[in-house]
Amino acid sequence: MKISVLLRVSAASLLLAASGQYRVTGKIPIGGEGGWDYLTLDGANHRLYVSHATKVVVVDVDAGKVVGEIPDTQGVHGIALAPKLNRGYTSNGRANNVTVFDLKTLRAVKQVTTGQNPDAILYEPGSNRIFAFNGRSNDATVINAASETVAATIPLGGKPEFSVSDGRGKLYVNIEDTHEVVEIDAAKAAVTKRYSLTGCEDPSGLAMDVSRRRLFSVCANKVMVVSNPDTGKVIATVPIGEGSDGAGFDASEGAAFSSNGEGTLTVVKEQAGKYAAVETVPTQRSGRTMTVDPGTHKIYIPVAEFGPAPAATASQPRPRPAPLPNTFQLLVIGR
Repeated sequence: MKISVLLRVSAASLLLAASGQYRVTGKIPIGGEGGWDYLTLDGANHRLYVSHATKVVVVDVDAGKVVGEIPDTQGVHGIALAPKLNRGYTSNGRANNVTVFDLKTLRAVKQVTTGQNPDAILYEPGSNRIFAFNGRSNDATVINAASETVAATIPLGGKPEFSVSDGRGKLYVNIEDTHEVVEIDAAKAAVTKRYSLTGCEDPSGLAMDVSRRRLFSVCANKVMVVSNPDTGKVIATVPIGEGSDGAGFDASEGAAFSSNGEGTLTVVKEQAGKYAAVETVPTQRSGRTMTVDPGTHKIYIPVAEFGPAPAATASQPRPRPAPLPNTFQLLVIGR
């Protein structure tokens, strides 16, 4: 009887260890001042590019330390990489331009004018184009990577947020104020589809399961909406934490993630044909964006400590507190 109970307990313990739970496994200090937005991983070279106010900080994820920076990227939001071209691109929201930089030297080689407040940015290799999604002018600036000049401007009919590529020449972007997903044909530089994210308010972060053709949009009303971009149908609505602005997907784990500013990471998986939240991982308050390393299965979330919010004014009725100097860091989430 006792042996049987012990065997059952041991088997349960082994099962729990095998499945593993996500947790904070490390921290990478960055320091400095100012806010941040997106971060992008160069998995082949083990480098992480992190937006930070007026510059992009480059982190060696193996060494766990800062190894360089790209300065003069005013109000930087996102970073896109084209390793075969030895080029990187930053979307500079305050300057209304994209900085083109050398991946080896990190030196800026050119600045390309965009629409107003470029936010999300990605490189689409099939068309050899960069797409900068402009939050204030409600459009996308298409840049020819070969000539580093503007090739087209695509009206989007609303404020774009994060975007993804399906690897087949189609891009998908959340439209925040119309609660939609827009599909773009990269070669044609044109919108080819749009559909409503029913049940979602103000979608921001976006990730994709490319093989199964599923999009994961995180929404301001504390849900992740799973949709099929081919049919334009919502498949599932899953509860997540508050204040999410980032999403990710790990194909080998079959897991989608939502980084929530309240200080949690929601893990979503499909079980018995239905999507559900299977874990809520404590992180740190302010951890609202993220990226996933598909090689190591680690997740990186930028965070900082914040001071008190300043007094409200007529022009700023809901002022935001500022990050405290030298508290900016990356949380490393693993198992």
